[in-house]
Amino acid sequence: MTETAGSTNWAGNLTYRAREIIAPRTLGEAQDLVAGAARVKALGSRHSFNPIADSPDGLQLDLSAAAIPTEIDPAAATLTLGGAARYGDVVADVHQAGFALANLASLPHITVAGSVATGTHGSGQRLPGLASAVSAVELLTADGELRTFARGDDVFPGVVVNVGALGVLTRLTLDLEPAFEVRQDVFDQLPWPVALAHFDEIQAAGYSVSMFTNWERDVVDQVLLKNRVPADVPDTLFGAVRADGPRHPAHAAGIPAENTTVQGGVPGPWYDRLPHFRLEFAPSVGAELQSEYFVPRAHATAAFEALRGIGERIEQLVVVAEIRTVAGDDLWLSPASDGDRVAVHFTWQPRQPEVEALLPALEDRLAPFAARPHWGKLFHGAALEMDHAGIRRFRALAAELDPAGKFRNPFLEKHLFV
Repeated sequence: MTETAGSTNWAGNLTYRAREIIAPRTLGEAQDLVAGAARVKALGSRHSFNPIADSPDGLQLDLSAAAIPTEIDPAAATLTLGGAARYGDVVADVHQAGFALANLASLPHITVAGSVATGTHGSGQRLPGLASAVSAVELLTADGELRTFARGDDVFPGVVVNVGALGVLTRLTLDLEPAFEVRQDVFDQLPWPVALAHFDEIQAAGYSVSMFTNWERDVVDQVLLKNRVPADVPDTLFGAVRADGPRHPAHAAGIPAENTTVQGGVPGPWYDRLPHFRLEFAPSVGAELQSEYFVPRAHATAAFEALRGIGERIEQLVVVAEIRTVAGDDLWLSPASDGDRVAVHFTWQPRQPEVEALLPALEDRLAPFAARPHWGKLFHGAALEMDHAGIRRFRALAAELDPAGKFRNPFLEKHLFV
């Protein structure tokens, strides 16, 4: 199956420049395509907002038509799935088998391989990003061979979060744990001085915690606590009051809550509470752009104050911003590769020229705090920490696995291989 040029990403802000998008029906076909291509990139759910997955004048490889089975191993407590599988496609079966993933992203619509490769995360001060659940990967490399890398291999921390620069992730194996239930509780109108003074305590109040703001108002609009059941959840949260109904993360912007997962403290399975949004609805806001930055946990409140200093400019373009915590990991290209981070996410109005004009000023504000970007979202990059030890190790690994740069593109050349 072939798709001609002119395809767009999910948000519609990017038209791919690849010559064609090919969806092979077998891994053998995929191997032949990669071996014979001069330039190729894997294409997943198309949820990246920048051209990280584009292959100008080359091929994009879509594995959604390939028959790669999903396998749950109860004895090993692992899940193995194909590179095109979305979280929402597999989580109900995992739960029915009595298991769970420890963490999920806000959207169940994204592919596991794409989220892992770009360092995507959920939330929780004791929970690392989604890639930390990966114990093994099968990688289709530049020569058309399938190679397996497992936790404990010397280069495994470089292969997992690989931004598509080493090959195509064809299979992944993830750690599972016993199934659990979660409740969501929303609290409105947390004053910013209180949020700054009690940030650590607020983050400790839930298994997963999200704070929603526009950076201009004097309050954090909502705090969303997700707790494993049973949980003792207070009626108030440092002065913030329990919401009187369901809240979309962008509730303050007037967006209804019909596509969100169930709130109000009602227990439900992990896979139907850890994401913010339900699989059967268009994710998030819809017509939007996204950016996200990670700062060391120790710098969190100082970074918040810096962003509030340009809150009036941010407010003119933002739909909603979200603050979450992420535990550190050892994956070389992970935004949390050497310590705990706070992630600051921006859902922007679909006004790309204005957003891109604001990003340098926003990143200048975050530069003193060693900020790193989310690889799959919009960023400028000049003022960010883009040359740390993990990146340098990754460049050496890429030179070994892909010496001709088959999986590179202009975006990666600009931001990673400089």
